[in-house]
Amino acid sequence: MPGTFEPLPGGGAAVALDDVEISIIRSLAVQLLELIGPGPAEDASGDPFAELFAEGPSEPPADPVLRRLFPDAYGDPEGVADPKAAEEQKAYSAEFRRYTENDLRAGKRENALAVIRSLDALSSAGDGGAVLQLSPDQSRQWLGALNDLRLAIGSRLEITDEDDTDLLYRLPDEDPRKPMVMAYLWLGGLQETLVSTLLP
Repeated sequence: MPGTFEPLPGGGAAVALDDVEISIIRSLAVQLLELIGPGPAEDASGDPFAELFAEGPSEPPADPVLRRLFPDAYGDPEGVADPKAAEEQKAYSAEFRRYTENDLRAGKRENALAVIRSLDALSSAGDGGAVLQLSPDQSRQWLGALNDLRLAIGSRLEITDEDDTDLLYRLPDEDPRKPMVMAYLWLGGLQETLVSTLLP
């Protein structure tokens, strides 16, 4: 069935995509890569272990999409009434972020790159579309990237709960958010069918 992932014998998943769908997913993955940014700069000393001990940022990102992709581990301290508890929570989140965000960013970059590489491998089909076949590992990378793409688009659309999603279905066609909404809903369908292929 076009547009939905189907399980492959022996593991993995396959989906039929037309050229427009391939182009949309690839473009969104490239935009996600640009948003996440490059990895930490290579250590000038050439020490191969330097990256392992590199500290990440301690403050949450300013961009709301990045804050959604890299949330505070201990929740939003502004929602805590007790100022001392809020400061403590902020300190814990900063410490956690310092030692985990670089790895999280690297994982999200790898997932987005896996999507781009697998779609680029399809470009030689030339018949208006192709069937994308993913190994189990590629399926998991795609699942992570689809989730990140939906979080990013959902953040731009200011979706915070299921009620917001219900409102999206009723947007008039002339609403400028409509194309982004359609991409959000379509990626959700792809994500849901990909999850089903990974279930035992």
